[in-house]
Amino acid sequence: MKTCIPDRRGRRALPVYAAIAAGALALIALASDARAEKISNPVAEFTGLDKITGQIRTFDVLIDETVQFGALQLTPRVCYSRPPTEPPRTTVFVEVDEVTLDRRIQRIFSGWMFADSPGLNAVDHPIYDVWLTDCKTSSAELGIGN
Repeated sequence: MKTCIPDRRGRRALPVYAAIAAGALALIALASDARAEKISNPVAEFTGLDKITGQIRTFDVLIDETVQFGALQLTPRVCYSRPPTEPPRTTVFVEVDEVTLDRRIQRIFSGWMFADSPGLNAVDHPIYDVWLTDCKTSSAELGIGN
């Protein structure tokens, strides 16, 4: 005898094993979305705000290269994006150092930044804000790619 799950009206509906199989297929579909391939990109695009002057600047940085923004030095280590068919999830692992007035360099941030949540792990500095805007495969600014 098959055990059935009744529907809202009390009628016999799907057998239990069919409902379990449908649930398992749904879990497999969700798991494949969670394991979407990350695309490693050679260029990270940041936006920086100088809170004193109010200037906003967007700039590209090659992975493992260092760029200066005001008193900050940014060095992205990896920049991941997802395929266009997946929901956007752009992340970068970046190290940010501050050059002090006596020319000492001190690390003020080392961690992940997320383009879709710029305030989550942003650089906390009294004069500058810096956040990830994109990961790219080419950069006209840096003369690579297209």
